[in-house]
Amino acid sequence: MKANIHPEMKDAVVKCACGATFNTKSVKDEIHVEVCSECHPFYTGTQGKSKKTGNIEKFNKKYGLNKAE
Repeated sequence: MKANIHPEMKDAVVKCACGATFNTKSVKDEIHVEVCSECHPFYTGTQGKSKKTGNIEKFNKKYGLNKAE
């Protein structure tokens, strides 16, 4: 490898929009992110679930066909 062409790695602080911070290595001193593992829906368990109703039930509900007469 060539000498003196690689950037210097240093400790960096990652700051999320939710307020969480953690340390990592980078060529920058601070990194600002919008989503981290503390607030991302996949990691927090608030990710949307799969369909709860089928298409037929959804259609019947939309057009009022599921009422017993």
